[in-house]
Amino acid sequence: MTTTTSKSSSAILSYFSLFSSVGTLLCCALPSLLVLAGLGASVASTLTAWPWLVALSRHKPWVFGISGALIAASFLNMYLVAPRFRSQACPPDTPDACSTASRFSKIVIWVSALLYLAGFFVAFLLGPILTKIDQR
Repeated sequence: MTTTTSKSSSAILSYFSLFSSVGTLLCCALPSLLVLAGLGASVASTLTAWPWLVALSRHKPWVFGISGALIAASFLNMYLVAPRFRSQACPPDTPDACSTASRFSKIVIWVSALLYLAGFFVAFLLGPILTKIDQR
C-alpha cells in the first residue's frame, strides 16, 4: 500500500510541477516575449480571451515561487526519495515497467524545469538586461 501511494504521489507531484511551469510560461513569459517580438496585438487578444492571465501576472513572484518549490520538490522526490522505494515498488513479473515510468517522470521533470527557467528568464531577467543594453 505504501509503495502504491508513493508512486501515485510522485506522479501527481510531477504533473503539478509541469502544470505550474506551463502556467508561469503562459502568465508571465509568453506575453513578454510576444510583445518583444512586436506581436502586442496578439497579446491583447489573448488577454481578452483569457482575462485570468492578468491576475496571474499581478502575482508573478508568488506564481514563480510556488512553481519553483513544486519543481524542486519533484526533483527531490525523483532523485532522493523514489530510489529508496523503487525496489519495493517494482513488480518482479514486469521489471521494465518501473524503468519506463521512471524515465518518463524524469523527462516530465526536466521539461518542467526548462520551461520554468525560460519563463523566469523572460519574466524577471530579460527586461533589466534590455534596459542596460538600451542605456549604452
